[in-house]
This record gives sequence, structure tokens and C-alpha cells, in this order.
Amino acid sequence: MQPLTEYELTRYHRQMLIPGWGPEGQARLKTSSAFIAGAGGLGSPVAIYLAVAGIGEIRICDADVIELSNLNRQILHTDRRIGQPKALSARMTLRELNPTVYIVPYCDRLDETNAGRIIGKPDIVIDCLDNFETRYLLNTYCIQNRIPLIHGAIWGLTGQVTFLYPPETPCLRCLAPAPPPQETFPVVGVTPGLIGCIQAMEALKFLIGIGTNLKGTLLVFDGEDMTFSSLHVKRMPSCPDCGGLA
Repeated sequence: MQPLTEYELTRYHRQMLIPGWGPEGQARLKTSSAFIAGAGGLGSPVAIYLAVAGIGEIRICDADVIELSNLNRQILHTDRRIGQPKALSARMTLRELNPTVYIVPYCDRLDETNAGRIIGKPDIVIDCLDNFETRYLLNTYCIQNRIPLIHGAIWGLTGQVTFLYPPETPCLRCLAPAPPPQETFPVVGVTPGLIGCIQAMEALKFLIGIGTNLKGTLLVFDGEDMTFSSLHVKRMPSCPDCGGLA
């Protein structure tokens, strides 16, 4: 395990005071890697908070370019970068926030032919997507490679998060056997900001080895009345993606 430098001991001092974290946990985080699918509303806070916490490597993939209508929620990006690839903009921002973190951007559209090259074998994968076709691909890849997947989704003032790690938990297809209709959905920036922060918290807890994750639990947030609710979710025995796992 790589020792922490004086810079790192100072930079991460306050989080190392958390019980169970300490220098040992920070050193584990330093050698950990995460793949973030999407550099938009959810991917922005996820990437930012993993970077400033000192994770070793962030691989971030997004095939889109920045549009003006993104900027009410996609805080990795700025007006001056409109028209630039989101993944490259993400690297610019994250390097400014923490130059010690290794950022690997991908501007590809994730599919079955490039998933292995782009995702690789990270310690954790975070779903920050807005379409279920790619989410299902990510789900299948993580099951096949036994990588935990943190799912997050939002709509308007509502959002949800869960930690998927079959066979210990359901997979995404257990929760959503069929994709919802494609639509341009409403969103205000604070909703993906909040849900993305919870996803980042789930990732940090897992990588450090503290607390408990949302395994078998779907955490649902309703911003209209400011409530959180927890739903118990189970594996679907006939699931085409994870049903055959022992």
C-alpha cells in the first residue's frame, strides 16, 4: 500500500478523523479506482467529491458535448466550454480541484464493443446515466466482472439511489425489467446534486470499508415534501441478467 505524502496527510486530515477512516483508509482510497458513466447532472457531483476525497483514479465516460441547457445542473462545466466534449471538460475541472488524482476521460458512446476497454476493472462503477439502454449494458458488465454498481436516477424534484452487487443484492434489471419511455424530463440542479452526493458517499464508504451500503435498499428522495424513504428490494429469480448467479 502506498504511503501518504505530507501533502496528502495535510489535505485529507479532516476526513481521516472519521472513525474507521484514518491514514489506512486514505491509503486504500489512494490506490482505488472508479468508473463514472456520465459527466452530466449526476456525474458532476460524483466526480467532484470522489476527486477532492483523494481517490487514486477516475475513469469518466460521456459521448456528448456541452450545451447551454446543461448548465443549470452540470457543475463540471462552464459557459466558456460550450461545444466541448463533456469528458474532457470534466478532466479540466477535476485536475484543478485535485491535481494528484489520475483522470482518464473517454468521449466514446459506451457499447458492447468497447465496454471492456473503457470500463476496465475498477473497484466501483457509478451509474450517472440518463438512458436505460446503456444502463442495462453497464449492469450486465458489472455482473459479469463482479464489480459493484451504484445506481442513481432523478426526475424533477425526486431521485433514487441503490447499491447493486449480485448475488448479494438485486441487479438493475431486477428493479426495472423494462425501460421507461424515453423523454426529456424536468430537472433542477439541486436534485442530481443531492443524489450524486449520496452516490459518492456510497462509493467512499465501500472503498474505505466503513459504514453500510444501500444493499437491497432503494433510497428514494422526494424534494416536494423533503422526505426520504427506504424500500426493500429483492432479486428476481427469473432475471435474465443475474438470475443464474449462485
